Amino acid sequence: MSTHGKRAMGRRARAAATAATAMALVAVPLCFTSTASAAEAHVDNPYAGATQYVNPTWAAAVESAATRVDANLAAKMHTVAKQPTAVWMDRISAIAGNADGQGLKFHLDNALAQKGSGPIVVNLVIYDLPGRDCYALASNGELPATDAGLARYKTEYIDAIAALLSDPKYAGLRISATIEPDSLPNLVTNISEPLCQQAAPYYRAGVKYALDKLHAISNVYTYIDIGHSGWLGWDSNAGPAATLFADVAKSTTAGFASVDGFVSDVANTTPLNEPYLPDSTISVGGTPIRSTSFYEWNFDFDEIDFTAHMHKLLVAAGFPSSLGMLVDTSRNGWGGPARPTAVSTSTVANTYVNESRVDKRVHRGAWCNPLGAGIGELPQATPAGYSASFLDAFVWIKPPGESDGASSDIPNDQGKRFDRMCDPTFVSPKLSNQLTGATPNAPLAGQWFEDQFKTLVTNAYPVIAGGTTPPADTTAPAAPTALAAGTTTTTTVPLTWTASTDNVAVTGYNVYQGSTLVGTSTSTSYTATGLTPATAYSFTVKAKDAAGNLSAASAAVSATTKTATTTDTTAPSAPTGLTAGTTTTSTVPLSWTASTDNVAVTGYDVYQGS
Repeated sequence: MSTHGKRAMGRRARAAATAATAMALVAVPLCFTSTASAAEAHVDNPYAGATQYVNPTWAAAVESAATRVDANLAAKMHTVAKQPTAVWMDRISAIAGNADGQGLKFHLDNALAQKGSGPIVVNLVIYDLPGRDCYALASNGELPATDAGLARYKTEYIDAIAALLSDPKYAGLRISATIEPDSLPNLVTNISEPLCQQAAPYYRAGVKYALDKLHAISNVYTYIDIGHSGWLGWDSNAGPAATLFADVAKSTTAGFASVDGFVSDVANTTPLNEPYLPDSTISVGGTPIRSTSFYEWNFDFDEIDFTAHMHKLLVAAGFPSSLGMLVDTSRNGWGGPARPTAVSTSTVANTYVNESRVDKRVHRGAWCNPLGAGIGELPQATPAGYSASFLDAFVWIKPPGESDGASSDIPNDQGKRFDRMCDPTFVSPKLSNQLTGATPNAPLAGQWFEDQFKTLVTNAYPVIAGGTTPPADTTAPAAPTALAAGTTTTTTVPLTWTASTDNVAVTGYNVYQGSTLVGTSTSTSYTATGLTPATAYSFTVKAKDAAGNLSAASAAVSATTKTATTTDTTAPSAPTGLTAGTTTTSTVPLSWTASTDNVAVTGYDVYQGS
């Protein structure tokens, strides 16, 4: 398999609220307690029976955005503001706090203030490995992939975080630590890249060190980032990934026990579930749907497929069957008017997949601020209905509204560089030479991106409570016009027509021969094939949209295939009267009487001897 899953997953350093949003912090309680709590026993699923920490800084940014939209969208944003999100420690200065946000102690103290009589989980992201995001630019980090960089990672970063988390004051908090997004998966798919080759030993050593230090704190739970189905879903990636994760776990002091679970789709938009593509093994029109251009022979169409797949492989690699899985559902909802409402009826595999999938990206590797994405499932513990995935929770690791990366080059002191995958005008070879589909005017990774946040809330699926459900699209496209037939052959008729219009968008066309559907097209042309010579045919075309609405039929066009030429099996008569004229030393002139033929004589072959 060639470059399956290669991506530049740049994004996500944490950012502060603006001055305007910071004023809203008073809406969130900031009372603190210094009473130490006894640490509870380490449990199998830290999310079960627990609440989760709501970051007041992020909530303030959301509430501020709600003041600049209509009442319906504002009501949904009020609901979003109450949801728990992860706190990102994206560089050393983030631990104490910097210009981009409050430090770790601030969040731990606020978690104590939010804690009721039951347990509370604080979602924390460990994200500062040497040579971070070796296949990206937008989220490169501060530490180089060198021995000196690793030394700083251990002493100035991990040790400092562990010192705070081990404070007895915070023993009553459950800390769920997402370990180094985009690190180990890059060593599976992108190890041929020089920067990833350089970073590889430091990724392994850094993750080992983080697991050793954090596992030693009984109220800390470690979840290693596992990429997503569009990255590691292929068997050729998933198997080596499970082996790599097992090797790293076995290198730690506690072995497999140092890992509580894995987290998928971190800061990504791969759907939790593809409801109209539940079986990746089927074929349409004789073509396996997993072989289509969008899935590229990957069996894992969504994160439910992927987490079940990986859990099985990880247990086979030595991890305990109690291993838990998390899915980041902060941006993988894919709702809105473009969401399909039924499975496609096309008999063309690519069309069938494109009309049925809820993931509307141009390519599964399009990771940066993708247009059309929406918020997914709200955070919840032990979600029902996914027993094969062994889910501990749906979580929001990526706070909705934080940018994945800048749309243009923006000078900064965070080590973040301009990644063209975040540029909506860029045609990327990584995306089969298609535009990136990124949202324009994006700020640096991790900074508040209000335009994208509005889209995420608008396109949420399930629809977020607090507002009304958008009305279903029941308006059919306009009928195609100017249907015309081109030059026919004995077995084909080429057709063209003028594009239809729709209140949302036209997604394709059905072509009918008489009353029979004979094909589909996503463009305004189609060639009917397999026809009978010298036969008259009548064609019509109907337009369709993502909701499955069909237009009225176009005006019919008639065309007649050409008559087939009869095969000539009758040979001409033999030439007569062959005579030789006056010769020279080197030539003999010949002449003869013309032959006859049932069609026509086209020439003569002259033989010397036999």
